[in-house]
Amino acid sequence: MSRIRRILVDGRTPVNYTIFAPVHRAMRGDPRVRFTFISSDEPSRVREIFAGAGPEARFTVPAAAAIRSFDAYLASDFMWTRHLRRPCRIQMFHGVGGKYGFDAPTESMRMWDRLLFVNRRRLANFIKAGAIDEDSPAVRLVGMPKVDCLVDGSLRRDAVLRSLALDPNRTTVLYAPTWSPASSLNKLGEELIDELLARPINLIVKLHDRSRDLRPRYSGGIDWMARLRPKLSRPHAHLADSSDICPLLAAADVMVTDHSSCGFEYLLLDRPIVRIHVPELLQLANIHRDYVQLLSEVSDSTREVADTIAAVERAIADPSSRSATRRVVAADLFHEPGTATARCAAALYEAVGLEPHPFASLERTASSTSSEMDAACLPSA
Repeated sequence: MSRIRRILVDGRTPVNYTIFAPVHRAMRGDPRVRFTFISSDEPSRVREIFAGAGPEARFTVPAAAAIRSFDAYLASDFMWTRHLRRPCRIQMFHGVGGKYGFDAPTESMRMWDRLLFVNRRRLANFIKAGAIDEDSPAVRLVGMPKVDCLVDGSLRRDAVLRSLALDPNRTTVLYAPTWSPASSLNKLGEELIDELLARPINLIVKLHDRSRDLRPRYSGGIDWMARLRPKLSRPHAHLADSSDICPLLAAADVMVTDHSSCGFEYLLLDRPIVRIHVPELLQLANIHRDYVQLLSEVSDSTREVADTIAAVERAIADPSSRSATRRVVAADLFHEPGTATARCAAALYEAVGLEPHPFASLERTASSTSSEMDAACLPSA
């Protein structure tokens, strides 16, 4: 039997694991591969960040990882931890919102051995910016495994709503702002939530992982979960505590956001979006102007609570408005959705010098249940 290939997966917040989770599910049953998880930025939070990896996941800390041998190192942020024995560096990216330089890098990305691009637009932007060469051997056009479940039929609106104790017969509105002290949550979130709660709808509120971080640069120093929980502890309302928004996207009939990647992900369902335009957020988050324009084209843009409520009511009354534009933008931003997990797994196998796993577990996607995931776990080393 060939030696075990070891892959180190790094993350800053739970959403980093959510991005990788479908691929982990597909590969974790392969005895030739062993995953270890690390948070190089916040080592003390590694078990929290990768809680979704299952009870038998392996963890390490930067000092130990630096002297161990890994075949590959995978991240979905522009970061890495120090290694004495350099592994294959794999960048998976997270999000398609064009924030924080992901689509207009000002520094070379040639230090990455594999760049698993979500779409051709980002690839073209990297080349245009001079971050990589046009013929770079690092490039792989993969798509986004996280959103395969939005198009493969594994998530059902009514089933998700019932799991949240919400009435499937009611129209469901999802409010999912991005993180920032300049986000719509900080500007008008509480008033907006109060107004939505007064309507005969289901309301789901999903905060970004960083909005739950009490440090001022992320949340404005506000404990948003504690502040919002009393408001949403009532019938027909739900404050989400999971890092995976995909089931909530599948459950929602209308989405309200400011500029979150999940707003673009929602386009795969071809349902109406209301966008709260916050100029300070766009500037602070360094959002690529093309993505600001794209989100404005597919949504009804608002600025205050009153016009946001009016836009929600229009969306409920006419959900097909902007449908054609939503479909065009979704096709632009997501490369072959529904099959990205298999391509990503194949890219990881190639990077560590293995043929893809021949067993059925490779075909499992984000629709795998928790019990299936646990059954596929390897014993701890």
